[in-house]
Amino acid sequence: MEKILYGTGNLAKLESMKSRLEPLGIALLGLQDLIAEGKSIPKVSEDGNTPLENARQKATAYYEAFRIPVFSCDSGLYFDNVPDEMQPGVHVRNVHGKCLSDDEMIAYYAGLAQKYGNLKARYKNAICFVRDEAHIYEAMEPSMESEPFLLMDRPHSAIRKAGFPLDSLSVDMKSGQYYYDLPSDRLEQVAVEDGFLEFFRKVLALKK
Repeated sequence: MEKILYGTGNLAKLESMKSRLEPLGIALLGLQDLIAEGKSIPKVSEDGNTPLENARQKATAYYEAFRIPVFSCDSGLYFDNVPDEMQPGVHVRNVHGKCLSDDEMIAYYAGLAQKYGNLKARYKNAICFVRDEAHIYEAMEPSMESEPFLLMDRPHSAIRKAGFPLDSLSVDMKSGQYYYDLPSDRLEQVAVEDGFLEFFRKVLALKK
């Protein structure tokens, strides 16, 4: 098994990616594993303009700190039929130089949906893998995008979860249900990781 660091502190993401990459002979470590070893995690600015720029910043920073193969991912929110200057991209919570609270985010994005009609949205995802200084691989492919969904002009009537304000506006296009009303197995399908799996298949093939 090849040990690779996944540059994330999100344990749910780590466990999900572990199960997907294990059949490829990859054993993932997380940042929490390094903290448990007494290592300090560097702060990364993540001030890029695209998911790929942010993924690259994180992966290269963690490689410089730990000198082991590492990959990082990042995502941005994008709408169909909205002017470029209105696209949130990687700045989902930061609007016009202000970091929005959960309530402010709901009000702002509900307002966009009222202005442009219920918004067809998707999360675009990117990955950067640093094996060493001479071998850096990255991608931001359509296969890595989430399924499209609708962002509505009215939030869910009963449920709101702190830290995930846009889920209260998000509706699954296949069922017409708010994300909060989806069964857990369907909710897991909304963020598909097949694109990341194919990325590592290609990277491993290059090594041979």
